[in-house]
Amino acid sequence: MSVEKAEALLASADYLADRRLATAVFLALELERPLFLEGEAGVGKTELAKALAKGLGRDLIRLQCYEGLDISSAVYEWNVQRQMTAIRVAEAAGAVDRAALERDIFSAEYLIERPILKALRSVRPESVEGRSEAPVLLIDELDRADEPFEAYLLEVLSDFQVTIPELGVVRAAKPPVVVVTSNRTREIHDAIKRRCLYHWVDYPDARRELEIVRRKAPGAAERLSREAVAFVQRVRTLDLFKAPGVAETIDWTRALMMLDAVALEPGAVGDTLGALLKYQDDIAKFPPDRIAELVAEAQL
Repeated sequence: MSVEKAEALLASADYLADRRLATAVFLALELERPLFLEGEAGVGKTELAKALAKGLGRDLIRLQCYEGLDISSAVYEWNVQRQMTAIRVAEAAGAVDRAALERDIFSAEYLIERPILKALRSVRPESVEGRSEAPVLLIDELDRADEPFEAYLLEVLSDFQVTIPELGVVRAAKPPVVVVTSNRTREIHDAIKRRCLYHWVDYPDARRELEIVRRKAPGAAERLSREAVAFVQRVRTLDLFKAPGVAETIDWTRALMMLDAVALEPGAVGDTLGALLKYQDDIAKFPPDRIAELVAEAQL
């Protein structure tokens, strides 16, 4: 593996990474370190994990974070119904060795794997190269979870293991490729970042964004793609509550395609702003005359 091969691997999954991001991916793979991606929503952080899984030919296990996320939803929980059934069956059979029964019902057989534990215990026996391969674990939008959950992740990110009181330590036979993302709605604790390789994912420049649009919306007219990218690049320089990400550029281009557009036209732009901007206060900043002005700039 090299930086160039990492860049090509992502490109094979239609993800165009710049040199710095490709370097971060290369180092994460070679050093077996989690990769922490931070940046605005829609710049391609989640897509990178998907592209990694596709390019490497590995399974993608995704943990979508949210407020109130706990261990039972993210890591594991016991199958209480099966445990209770086992207890009743043992009691009905007569003499019960309670110590043996307790060991039995708190064995791996009664464990329900959630994404993190599943990623640590999942190793595909054979890959294309004939080697065992661990999955890609995506811990998505960690900033949405509560701080206590961050603290729990420290063991996972540093040692690729979790501690289950009834079983002990469960350690990955082969570390998964871990990608952690954050939209920076709040600051993630330094202890998390220290265990990861960090990369800020920024908006792409016009050249790279145009190439992305060409790949993701291949049916769009060349002129439409160029003008749409130029328009979005200009919009991002304005004072908006939420600037459009690459995902919005792709969605907007596809929306314009559905209207049979081959170039930007003020009326079509005004009709489809909801595909590009997600807040009414932002949309209100684009009256017809302002749209016409920006379209003219994009067509230069």
